[in-house]
Amino acid sequence: MPLNYSKWDQLELSDDSDIEEHPNVDTKSLIRWKQRDIHEKREARKYKIAQLQAQIACNNILLPRVQEVAATLKSGTLDKPRTVYFSSLVEQLERNPSKDSPPGNDPTKLEQTYDGMLLSLLHQVSGAAKTAVKEANVSADEREDRLGKLLTEGIAEHAVQLKQTIDEDEKTVAAEIKEQKKHITSDDLHDGFSNKYVPAKPAPEPLPIAAKLDPPAKKTTKKTTEFEVINAPAEKVAEEQQDEEAEEDDIANLTPSLEAFSRIPIKGFEQSFRFIQQHRDVVVPGASDALLGAAFKAQYDGKPKYAKQCVHQSLLLQYGDKIGVDGLAVFFKKMIAGDKRAEMVFLDDVEKTYAHLTNRVKINQEEAKAGGRETIMLATDNENDISFNVPTGPPPKELVLGEGMEDMDIEEVRKALQFRWDIFEGLPENLQKALQTEQLSEVNKVLGAMEVEEAEDILQRLDMSGIIPFSESGVRDETPAGRAAAGLPPLDDPEVD
Repeated sequence: MPLNYSKWDQLELSDDSDIEEHPNVDTKSLIRWKQRDIHEKREARKYKIAQLQAQIACNNILLPRVQEVAATLKSGTLDKPRTVYFSSLVEQLERNPSKDSPPGNDPTKLEQTYDGMLLSLLHQVSGAAKTAVKEANVSADEREDRLGKLLTEGIAEHAVQLKQTIDEDEKTVAAEIKEQKKHITSDDLHDGFSNKYVPAKPAPEPLPIAAKLDPPAKKTTKKTTEFEVINAPAEKVAEEQQDEEAEEDDIANLTPSLEAFSRIPIKGFEQSFRFIQQHRDVVVPGASDALLGAAFKAQYDGKPKYAKQCVHQSLLLQYGDKIGVDGLAVFFKKMIAGDKRAEMVFLDDVEKTYAHLTNRVKINQEEAKAGGRETIMLATDNENDISFNVPTGPPPKELVLGEGMEDMDIEEVRKALQFRWDIFEGLPENLQKALQTEQLSEVNKVLGAMEVEEAEDILQRLDMSGIIPFSESGVRDETPAGRAAAGLPPLDDPEVD
């Protein structure tokens, strides 16, 4: 196979080139002069190309404006004489010129802006037209019409010339660039290829497992300042102790990549797939749970749109993991291809999961709201030991004392019964109904909804009237005041979260 040396044709003069020498000039000087001549011509060519390209860019902006003026003058549809239109255009450019200018020009100087260049052209055409009318000795009646015609012809002629100038400049630039490419210069140097070893990125670490949507056996500690309970039931005490021992699951903070992934709109399957391809740390153990935790927090904070996006992105990762090998690729291939059946199943799962999450958030909010208030409740070791003396009405007119009460003053008994009835009538209606059931749980429901001060006052009246006699029924007052009166030590402060 013959060797091809044509690529060396572009080489210019080098230090060892054969040149025609002069007997009075040494070879090195001749070579330096020739090299300098080559570099000067090269720089002159580059400068000429840059100047022509800038001129073409400027003229390409001016040409449509000149053509528009020429077309308007030639159309004959103006509602005013052509000379008036021409004068108003000149006046507008003089009074309110735009500062748009070619790159490198000074926009504060009118002559260097596009408007200034157009204004200069209009002045040139106007001056030539007025001179021609004056030299032609046109009558006054025909002067305006003649001037308008000359203005139209002048602008149209300049539009044609400007177009020709642009075409000629483009041809010149193309020829200069072609000549420039014939010679090898340092500007043509570039890396043919670069081979270097780039170690693979290490596999991302799994995320700490975030809070699940339904954390197992999640116990919320009572967020109260102080519970004043009168002998709480044994089973309730056990539950509260178990609540205090449980630790609340923390919602893991999203990594920057997961945060950006969670912001992708719902049904943005193609965008999600590209993001996963570029960020390997999104598909790691715990990422799906972290997104569900973020969804729970967002819903709790009143951001339902973002919460639903987090659920959507979490299920994307779950579905890809459940499908198996290349699960994400298979899943996204179906979604991006528009598989309606697969998309319907997935979006239905998103809606159900989000609805379940919304319900969990609502329950948590209600529990938190109910857990932050001081309450008073009644309890005893055995609910059957409590005696309720709920009156059904005022004492009858004819009061008969039973066996064993013959020594009591009947009037004092009447006063006591009347006092009990008056106390009962003064109680809230819902508490009256609860007392009539003679069920401690019903009474506690009403007391739990009251403020502490109101409940304490009602308990005192119930004891005084004998409706619920604490001393006889085994109910002990474990409020600080009640324990002090009984000579008992104060209780430790309940745990406050």
